[in-house]
Amino acid sequence: MSHRPPTTLSPSRIESFLSCPLAFRFASLDGLPDPPTEATTKGSLVHRALELFMEAPRGERTPEFLDGCTETAIAEFHDGPELAWLSLDETRLAAFDDDARSLARNYLTMEDPDSIETVGLELRLEAEVGPVTLRGIIDRLERDADGRLVVSDYKTGRTPPPAYQKKSMSGVHFYALLCRERLGEAPASVRLLFVRSGEVLSAEPTEQAISFLTTRVTAVHGAIANACERDDFRPKKSALCRSCAYQRWCPEFGGDPARAAEEAPVVYAGVAPR
Repeated sequence: MSHRPPTTLSPSRIESFLSCPLAFRFASLDGLPDPPTEATTKGSLVHRALELFMEAPRGERTPEFLDGCTETAIAEFHDGPELAWLSLDETRLAAFDDDARSLARNYLTMEDPDSIETVGLELRLEAEVGPVTLRGIIDRLERDADGRLVVSDYKTGRTPPPAYQKKSMSGVHFYALLCRERLGEAPASVRLLFVRSGEVLSAEPTEQAISFLTTRVTAVHGAIANACERDDFRPKKSALCRSCAYQRWCPEFGGDPARAAEEAPVVYAGVAPR
């Protein structure tokens, strides 16, 4: 066995393995650098702005305060490694910042921020699920008007078409499992807030659906262990290939996976694994 199965998984890593086992191996088992993109960096910046905004007590969450939070987040990212790696020129950086401001402001069209009773922001939870520890970071955990837990997750990308909306909800359903296991209470609803379009996708996780996730985590971990045992991480070609950081080492594109461990740290020097 050239790789040991992971002892921890996150919702994003589960989806990574299901999307492409080879990319999962590179990132999660080989620990190769995973360079930021404009989209992921902008998403992180807007998440940071909204985190700062929702930290304020109700009554202080004004549009002007949100603008200030966004400028604080922009300043933090201008001094950070992600934007440094992207090396955006002055024009592209200005467009990047303006779009981030627009995305943050769009949030105010979606709900009244003073109506939100926050329980946790960027809340890290983990629980033993079958043979593995499941970890996740919840953007915002809150209580609704009836005192029930609600998981809200910000998205800065485009709203998926109807055929893909159920799949897009899979990650927040894992958060429902984590809430049940760690907090002893399952959320009444899980939501995706698409701040670009202003659309909200929501679902009410049932006990049956949450329990099924335990089976799914165990099954995915078993598939990963089997791939480790056989050293068989096959690429899965899809639209995701266009933005894959590891395309040059993928056999689907004429690459050699055996060269990745040696070459990736040089190609992505200064980028830490994520």
